[in-house]
Amino acid sequence: MCRKCKVLILWLVLVLILSGCGHEEVWNPDNDITIVAREDGSGTRGAFTELFALEQEEGGKLLDMTTLEAQITNSTAVTIGTVAEDEYAIGYISYGSLNQSVKALAIDGAKISEETIKSGDYQIARPFNIVTKTYKESSEVADFIHFIKSRQGQKVVSEAGFVSLEADADYKSSGLSGKLVVGGSSSVSPVMEKLIEAYQQANPQMEVEMQSTDSTTGVTATLEGGYDIGMISRDLKPSEGSRGLQATVIAVDGIAIIVNKLNDLDALTSAEVQKIYLGEAMTWEAVTQR
Repeated sequence: MCRKCKVLILWLVLVLILSGCGHEEVWNPDNDITIVAREDGSGTRGAFTELFALEQEEGGKLLDMTTLEAQITNSTAVTIGTVAEDEYAIGYISYGSLNQSVKALAIDGAKISEETIKSGDYQIARPFNIVTKTYKESSEVADFIHFIKSRQGQKVVSEAGFVSLEADADYKSSGLSGKLVVGGSSSVSPVMEKLIEAYQQANPQMEVEMQSTDSTTGVTATLEGGYDIGMISRDLKPSEGSRGLQATVIAVDGIAIIVNKLNDLDALTSAEVQKIYLGEAMTWEAVTQR
């Protein structure tokens, strides 16, 4: 290649590099919000709609008034991925599932953390429950629940990034052998997976299978006998309890309101989040006109 050609190529490369400098895309609040919500049956959606007053009574029933413009996802992982890839998106997930790919907003002046959830400063929180039919205290189900509520079990809860409860006494291996099937909420699944791993280390003869679905399935499959233990990321409804289920709180979880990391905002009020999910504000500019 001749010297003149080499100089020309170098010059073109330099022009291309310089033309890219200082021209990064700027986040524009005039753009439409991509509203991301969970599917019907999700305990996270149920808790979110209740906490942000998105329900409206009609004909004696509470109806979820989440805007039909919302993009529906069927798991925590899909919600995180959707928001991470769309700079104008907003969504909600379990605090214990929060990672560095998205940004959690402060709500009503409080940032989400284990400390603010425990203190009540961050009020967007709900219990993680497991549900069971009546069981014998000598059964495999009872033994697993004893482990979850013990010092060892609640240490697992805390180390998994969730808010632990006041623990019962230390757990001692039962020496039981058998199999349990646990299933339900995908929000509870990450902490349950850790609890199962620790329990099986203490009880090598026990097999615990986990199926990640949703809270509604956690209830119905437990009632029908498909699950020994159901996972729900909300309170047990009175209508569900009347059918023979009992709930046990295993942890407390905050609901993180997440946006893309390029979003200029760091905080919203509860009223502003409600405004978005009711479809009353369709751009970020409309939300932030305070």
